[in-house]
Amino acid sequence: MAEEELGGFRIYNSMTQQKEIFKTKTPGKVSMYVCGVTAYDFSHLGHARAAVSFDILYRYLRHLGYEVTYVRNFTDVDDKIIKRANETGEDPFMLSNRFCDEYNIDMADLQCETPSKEPRVSQHLGEIKDMITQIINNGYAYEVEGDVFYAVDKCPNYGMLSGQKLEHNRAGERVAVDSRKRHPADFALWKAAKPGEPSWDSPWGPGRPGWHIECSAMSSCYLTHKFDIHGGGIDLIFPHHENEIAQSWAADNESHISYWMHNGHVTNNNEKMSKSLGNFFTIRQITERYHPLALRHFLISAHYRSPLNYSISQLENSSDAIYYIFQTLQDCKDALSPFLQEGSEKNEKLPQINEAAKECIKKLSVEFQTKMSDDLQTPVILTGAIQEALKFVNSSLKMLKKKMQKRAQLQLIQSLLEVEKEVAKVLDVLGLLSSKSYAEILQQLKEKALKRAGLAEGELLHLIEERIQARVNKDFLKSDKIRTDLTAKGIALMDVGNEIIWRPCIPSEPVVGDQRAPVVEEKQSIPSVNKKGEEIPGTT
Repeated sequence: MAEEELGGFRIYNSMTQQKEIFKTKTPGKVSMYVCGVTAYDFSHLGHARAAVSFDILYRYLRHLGYEVTYVRNFTDVDDKIIKRANETGEDPFMLSNRFCDEYNIDMADLQCETPSKEPRVSQHLGEIKDMITQIINNGYAYEVEGDVFYAVDKCPNYGMLSGQKLEHNRAGERVAVDSRKRHPADFALWKAAKPGEPSWDSPWGPGRPGWHIECSAMSSCYLTHKFDIHGGGIDLIFPHHENEIAQSWAADNESHISYWMHNGHVTNNNEKMSKSLGNFFTIRQITERYHPLALRHFLISAHYRSPLNYSISQLENSSDAIYYIFQTLQDCKDALSPFLQEGSEKNEKLPQINEAAKECIKKLSVEFQTKMSDDLQTPVILTGAIQEALKFVNSSLKMLKKKMQKRAQLQLIQSLLEVEKEVAKVLDVLGLLSSKSYAEILQQLKEKALKRAGLAEGELLHLIEERIQARVNKDFLKSDKIRTDLTAKGIALMDVGNEIIWRPCIPSEPVVGDQRAPVVEEKQSIPSVNKKGEEIPGTT
C-alpha cells in the first residue's frame, strides 16, 4: 500500500500529549519496541492488557500493509527474580525461564501474535556493558565502588516525557538516598555483585545491570537508536521510560523515538491492580473460568489508554458477546453448507449480493478503518457496525428458510457469504478469531459456563429431563423453578420445537465461585430465547 494511503492513521503520542498522524522513519516499515514482563511469577491482568493492546496495534499496522519489526523483551535478571528464587530455593535463571514459558502460554491463549524478537537481559550482557561504557565515556555516568550511576543533572531534557522536574524528584522521601550518589535522582546502570546473587564480569568489577539500561541496550540492538514506536504500561512513563530516554541520549545524542504509546491501568474497584496491593488476578485465574477470547474481548472493550475496571459482570458480558458472535457464524456455516455443496456440484454461478448486504459491508468496512485509524478505538468496533452485520446474518438466515425463487435464494447465499467474510476480517484484526473451528469455540464456552455454574454436563442434562417430566405432569411451578435456578447460574434453557437446548447466558444472580470477585451489579431477567439467544416476545 502506498505511503500516502497510510497517512490517515493517527496515534496518541505520550511525548506530545496529542494525537499525531503516523509517519514511519522508513517508508512502508515500522520498528516497534514494547516493554515486557519481569519473569518471576504468573502474569496478571495488567500484563495481559499491555500485551493485547500492543498486539492490536501490531495486527492493525500489518493490516494497513506495513512490514513490522516488533520487539518485546523479557526481564530475566532482576531483584524480584533473585528474591523469589531465594525464597523457593530455585536457580534464578530456571525460575525466570519457567515463567517466560508460562507467559508465552498465556499469550497464545489470548491470541497474541508472537513478536519478531523476544530478547532476554541475560542474553544481551555484552550490549548492555558496551552501552554503559559509552555513556561513561561521553561523561554522563560515574563509577563508585563497583556501581555505575547515571548523572541525571547532566541531561538537559530530563523529565521531557513525564513532566517530572529534577528539583521535584526527591528520592529520599521514600527510600534512603545512597550517599555516594552525586544527585538523589541518579539511578544505577550497573550494580556491584552481592553475595548469593548472579553476577557477570565487567570493567567496573563483577555485578549485574540496573533495570532501565536493559531496554535501551536491547532496543538499539534490534532497532538502532532511532525507531518508530516505544510502548508499555502507563506506570512505566516514570521512571523507566524517562530514564531510558536519558541513557539512550547519553549513549548517542541522535537517539530518537518518534512515538511513545502507553496503555491504561486495569483497576479493581477503581484501584490499580497490582501484586504489591494484593488485589490482582492472574491470567490463569481468569481463563480457568472464562474463555480466553472472552478475556481478550473484555480487555479491548475499553479504549487502550483508558482505565479498565475489572468486574465479573463485564467478563460475563464479554463471554456472552463472544458466544453470540460464534453461534451466529456457526449457524451461517451450517445453513450455507448444503447450498454450497449443491451449487458446486451443479457448477452454479452465484449472482451479485443484494443492496442490504452491500450497505452492511460498506458500513462495517468504513467504520472499522475510520475508528481503528483514530488511535485504535476498539470499543466502537465491538458495539457498532459489526453488531448490525451479525443481525443481518441472523435475519437473512431466517429468510433463507422460507420459500423463494432460485435466483433470489442464490443472491441471499452470496450476500451471507460476503458479509460473513467481512465480519471475519474485522475479528481477525481484533484477534478474536482462533485456529479452532466455530463449533469447538462454542463447546469450550459451554464447558466454561458449566464450570462457573458448578455443574457437570450430566447434572445439567438430568435437570433438563426433570423439567421435561414436570411439563408433562403439568407441574409448571417446578418447571419454571428449574429454569429460573439455571438462569441464575448462567445457563439458559431454550424450547426449540419439541427439543430443549441450552446455552450460556449472563447470570441473573451474583457469581459466587470466587468470593474475592465483585458481584454482578444488576440482576437481569432472562427471557425465553431462540438458539441465537434472541428474545422470544412475551416470555419475560
